[in-house]
Amino acid sequence: MNIKLKEKFIKSLLAAAALITTLTTIGIIVVLFSQSWGFFHKVSLWEFFTEKEWTPLFTDKKYGILPLLSGTIMTSLIALCVALPIGLTIAIYLSEYANQKFRSIIKPLLEILAAVPTVVYGFFALTVVTPFLKGIFPQIASFNGLSAGMVMGIMIIPMISSLSEDALYAVPKSLKEGSYAMGATRFQTAFKVLVPAASSGIIVSFILAISRAFGETMIVAIAAGQQPNLTFNPLETMETITSYIVQVSLGDVPHGSIEYNTIFATALFLFVFTFILNNISFFVIRKYQQKYE
Repeated sequence: MNIKLKEKFIKSLLAAAALITTLTTIGIIVVLFSQSWGFFHKVSLWEFFTEKEWTPLFTDKKYGILPLLSGTIMTSLIALCVALPIGLTIAIYLSEYANQKFRSIIKPLLEILAAVPTVVYGFFALTVVTPFLKGIFPQIASFNGLSAGMVMGIMIIPMISSLSEDALYAVPKSLKEGSYAMGATRFQTAFKVLVPAASSGIIVSFILAISRAFGETMIVAIAAGQQPNLTFNPLETMETITSYIVQVSLGDVPHGSIEYNTIFATALFLFVFTFILNNISFFVIRKYQQKYE
């Protein structure tokens, strides 16, 4: 096989991979919209977005997404409050303060955390973190958003630290050397030169962490509970969109019923919400790139 044929074969292979990815995405969108039609044909968008109760499996059925949305946002915000500062601090330390040998040992160990099954994190939150929090907050529920959010934050720390550290490590050494030549300290160089220069990569890690937090299932299903409450009190039991989908997908709901179609309606809402969030984030990235070019 000559070089031209090899290049043509590789080009076709890459095009096929891109086509498969695109078709898969289109297929997911088509399934979500087609299956959600049966739900929104019976439930208006006004009720879906304004009703304050979510009880599609009860006798008195209410179809308001707000309780699930509040649980999703609350647990995700707690996770981000835990993961973002810790992950970025680890990335800066590994990039600027740790020696090469220590970095080569710690970074793979951090990435191992990403391979731990989320169900293990869920039971860790339920059996270890929640009893610990009960000693601080006696009124906390056995299933609560605080414990789930904290452990979910621990889970996404490796993602933020690894990607941010790669972005910091990729900054040209000339910027760092120029900062030191001007008399800047290591701390000033890290936070006033390297972090702004690597801001686009750091923001990408934040975007992936946010998407990961919104889409997490097992931790919130085990530790946060399955009681949809419209509350922003992290000490109370709450249910997220993904944990509700798990609840309905167990097989107790008849296929084709409106209760069954609720999983596609909630999944469609989560898809659109994440899509909008990612587009806003990418817009911010472009602004940062234009600022530092």
